[in-house]
This record gives sequence, C-alpha cells and structure tokens, in this order.
Amino acid sequence: ELENQLMTKSETLGELRQSLAVNDSTEQTPEAQSLGIAELCEMMDSTVSQVAQLKASMQSILEQWRAYDEIYAEVSLMTTRYLYCIEQCKPSGEEVSLEALKRQVKTLQ
Repeated sequence: ELENQLMTKSETLGELRQSLAVNDSTEQTPEAQSLGIAELCEMMDSTVSQVAQLKASMQSILEQWRAYDEIYAEVSLMTTRYLYCIEQCKPSGEEVSLEALKRQVKTLQ
C-alpha cells in the first residue's frame, strides 16, 4: 500500500515538475522552483529507501513468525501426547499388582 502511495506521489511530483517547466511563475525564480523540486525528490527517494528497508524487515519478521507457528504446533502436539501418556500411566484406584501392571503395559502398547 505504501509503495502504491509513493508511486502516486511520484507521478504527482513529475506532473508538478512539468507544470513548473511550462509555467514561468513570477513569484519564484526558476532556480528556486527547481531547488524546491530537488528537495522534494530527495525526500521522496529517502522515503522510498525507508519503505524498502521496512519491507525487508517485515519479510524477516514474517518468516520468524511462520517458524514460530510451526514449532509451536509441534510442541503443542508433543505436550498433548505426553499428557495423554501420563494419564494412561496413572495407576487406577485398585491395588497395584503384577497383573494390573501387565494390563497397564498392554494398554500402553
């Protein structure tokens, strides 16, 4: 969106430059007008550079968030599996015997 706005402003600046070249204003000398346009062009170039840097930074941040989301999903799944295993390993309310432990092992397998 910023890039589109910059392109629009660049076109407007180009039109202004052409308009000033065609119309000789009596209020300002042509040198003063071209100096003002040069300053605007410098500011626009600086803004374009800043937008490019921001875009690169945002791409990097987006990649880091994607990696985070993938790792988070994996950790969440592993945590759920471990919680299930812990729940299954809890002895029931009955007395712990060899037979109960064998049944528990079969259930876990």
